[in-house]
Amino acid sequence: MIDDLEYNTEREHLIIPEYGRHLQKMINHAKSRETKEERNKLAKAIISVMGNLQPHLRDVPDFQHKLWDQLFIMADFDIDVDSPYDKPEREVIQARPEPLKYPQNHPKYRFYGNNIKTMIDVAITWEEGEMREALVYTIANHMKKSFLNWNKDTVEDDVIFDHLFELSNGKLNLKESTEDLTDSTSLLRAKSKYGNKSSKKNTSNKKKYSNNRKRY
Repeated sequence: MIDDLEYNTEREHLIIPEYGRHLQKMINHAKSRETKEERNKLAKAIISVMGNLQPHLRDVPDFQHKLWDQLFIMADFDIDVDSPYDKPEREVIQARPEPLKYPQNHPKYRFYGNNIKTMIDVAITWEEGEMREALVYTIANHMKKSFLNWNKDTVEDDVIFDHLFELSNGKLNLKESTEDLTDSTSLLRAKSKYGNKSSKKNTSNKKKYSNNRKRY
C-alpha cells in the first residue's frame, strides 16, 4: 500500500494549478481522442466545467474567450479543436514584457525630489513673462517647503535661490529678486496644522471605539 502512494512532486506539472489536477486530466483525455468531433464535444464540456469553477467571472467581458485561451494553454497549445475564437499563440502568451525604465537621476539635493527638477526644466522652456515668473516663484516656494521638511528648522531665501540657480544651470536666477518667499514660520505652521487635524481625528476615533467597548 505504501508503494502505491503518489506524491505531487512525482505527478505531471499543472500548468494552471487553480483548476486542479482533475481538469488537467480531462484536457489530456480530450487530446488523446482520435476524431475531431469527439474532441470538440469534450472541449465544450470542459469549458462548461471551467466556467462553473469561476462563477464570479461570468459577468466579465470576453469571459468565454478567456476560458478557451486557458484551455489551449493547459493543453500546451497541442489540441486540435474548433474554437469560436482565434487560437492563442505560444510566443505571444509567453512573451516577457519590456523592462520598465526607472529614472536614473541622482540629484545633488535629493530632499527636493525629482519632480522639482522636472518643474525647473519645464519653466526653462517657457517664454519670459508673468506666467514664467509666477511658476518660478511657485517652484522656489515648494523647494523651501521641501527643505524645511528635511531640515525642520529654517532656511534663508538666498539658499533656495542659489540651489534654484544651480539646478537650472543658471537659467533661473532669483538672486537679485526683491520679492521674498513664503515665511518659514508660515510653512511650518501649515504643516503642523494638518498634522494636528490627523492627530485629533485619531484621538476622536479612539474615544469612539473606547465608548463602544464600554457599551458592549
